[in-house]
Amino acid sequence: MGDHISGSGLQRAELARRTGCNLETIRYYEKIGLMPDPPRTAAGYRVYGAGHVSRLRFIL
Repeated sequence: MGDHISGSGLQRAELARRTGCNLETIRYYEKIGLMPDPPRTAAGYRVYGAGHVSRLRFIL
């Protein structure tokens, strides 16, 4: 399992909102390896950081 973090950062919906990208598109990019897997909180939630925002904007 991936790294666990405290919970600061963005959830996938916020990442989508900030970049204008569809949620399903983000899932697809993760599945095919264009986007790196984000770390997860102890509760298992994906948490995206500034690097994910930058990378997604670049891909788009």
